[in-house]
Amino acid sequence: MKNKILVVDDAELNRELLQDILQDVYEVVMSEDGEQAIEKLNTMNEDTAALLLDLQMPKMDGFAVMEEMKKQGWMNKIPVLVISGERAVEIENRCFEIGVSDFIHKPFEPALVKNRVKNVVDLFAYKNHLEEKVESQTETLRKQNRILQMQTEKLKANNERIIEVLGTVVESRNLESGEHIQRVKGFTRILAYQMMKDYPEYHLDEKQVEMIVTASSLHDLGKIAIPDKILLKPGRFNEEEFEYMKSHTTRGCDILNNIGGIWDDEYRQVSLDICRHHHERYDGKGYPDGLKGEEIPISAQIVSIADVYDALVCERVYKDAIPKDKAYHMIINGECGVFSPKLMECFRKSREAFEKLADEIK
Repeated sequence: MKNKILVVDDAELNRELLQDILQDVYEVVMSEDGEQAIEKLNTMNEDTAALLLDLQMPKMDGFAVMEEMKKQGWMNKIPVLVISGERAVEIENRCFEIGVSDFIHKPFEPALVKNRVKNVVDLFAYKNHLEEKVESQTETLRKQNRILQMQTEKLKANNERIIEVLGTVVESRNLESGEHIQRVKGFTRILAYQMMKDYPEYHLDEKQVEMIVTASSLHDLGKIAIPDKILLKPGRFNEEEFEYMKSHTTRGCDILNNIGGIWDDEYRQVSLDICRHHHERYDGKGYPDGLKGEEIPISAQIVSIADVYDALVCERVYKDAIPKDKAYHMIINGECGVFSPKLMECFRKSREAFEKLADEIK
């Protein structure tokens, strides 16, 4: 506990009077000028409960002492009580503007000095205690926040790992191309960022975009449950086979629902939306639910175009690759189904980036 009082006054009588008043409660240290006071504060500032300061002194006056204390950061730790014969209001105001805790006029009343010193010391001690408590609680909150951030990052990594593993399983079954998922992710990223930039009404941000990109890996997850004789058929499907193939949208959701509880709800929902609805079309003629317009989640709308574009420009077991310019115009002209006008505008702006990525991956 701080128990020292530093008395700074060039008048020996005043110093002795103040020592007599305070010595039964505090250890009183005295200085006859400002320079001595600063020297003492350099070694005892941590133990000083208060500073009683005269203004008019040789070598270094009281104002210079306070300025040095401010410079050293001591004014926030040590309460200053000015004891002076000055009566001018502007002098007193200047002292309070600098940050003194009290101003006592000479000649002073001993009981008044003793009570004011006690009140200021107690108030400062309480203030410092509260500040330390707030700082301690703040540091605890910082630590808890760091832990939460680490847990969030770990959960995000787990989510991405789950999706990556499931996507790899899909690739191992689907012999069309081992790079299909990576291409779809790339096309999805390009289109999603363009949507984020051009259409703020969808409330997409960078976190959501990257979540959609990651979850796009699962758009064909349900193909795990499709028999090889259908999945790997080199020719066109008959009606029955096509209906079964269409069920990969709902079968993928069944798989995701069966692994619930081990990943983040937001990731899971985006993955479900993409898995189920990436074959929906804006005019309601898609499947499995025949959703129309903005009933289709924006994540599924974006992945849908990425998936269709990749299916066109890449070779499949049942078709040759289509030139990029032809694929572009097929999508724009509605030959692959009807898409959102806003998405089509973003697709137009993204054409060069799509074609560049298709060439790089090839």
